[in-house]
Amino acid sequence: MKFSERLLEKLQPIWRKNHSHPFVQEMGAGTLDPEKFRFYMVQDYLYLIDYAKLFALGAVKANDLEDMAVFSALLHATMSEEMSLHRQYASRFGITHEELENADPSPITLAYTHYMLHSGQNGTLAELVAALLPCAWSYWEIGKELSQIPDASDHELYGDWINMYSSEEFGQTAEWCIDLIDKLSAGKSDVELLQLEKIFLNTTRFEYMFWDMAYNKEMWPTDE
Repeated sequence: MKFSERLLEKLQPIWRKNHSHPFVQEMGAGTLDPEKFRFYMVQDYLYLIDYAKLFALGAVKANDLEDMAVFSALLHATMSEEMSLHRQYASRFGITHEELENADPSPITLAYTHYMLHSGQNGTLAELVAALLPCAWSYWEIGKELSQIPDASDHELYGDWINMYSSEEFGQTAEWCIDLIDKLSAGKSDVELLQLEKIFLNTTRFEYMFWDMAYNKEMWPTDE
């Protein structure tokens, strides 16, 4: 069994919770409150800034020239294509450039990105990939699932999101990350594999918490 298959089999319960979260389900049904999606887009924009740094760190840590090139390409794609979608959505929702650039991250956004960057900066390349993989993999899977819902891909507010993450291009990125974790985990000891599994589990949990944070528009409770 490949390591990626082991991860998905062992963590299937929490993995499916991400897919069944009300934010995701209502986005597919076209019934999600636009204000919740607006909140999500701002926070995800901030998240992507730090997520892109993981690709930069991957290029630094990689010894294989081909892997370095792919990490570099993913950094560019995240900063241009993926964040471009967020900027397009921003204008659609009346979010100004100043609001995006000056937005404060929520506690969950801070915790999630800091955990990923900590794993990426202080761990091995395999640990870095384990940290970033749940986002890429689950978004691809969610995008594909939502794209199967009649008319979901054509929704005026959420169709572009579904089309981006169900696309063949994004799928290729997710598959490359999956293949890379399988390559990097080969020959690892049980202790090392358990560490990779722990990181993957934690960022999968953070994925759920991110959906939940957006659905409830949660910032610091002390500021309320």
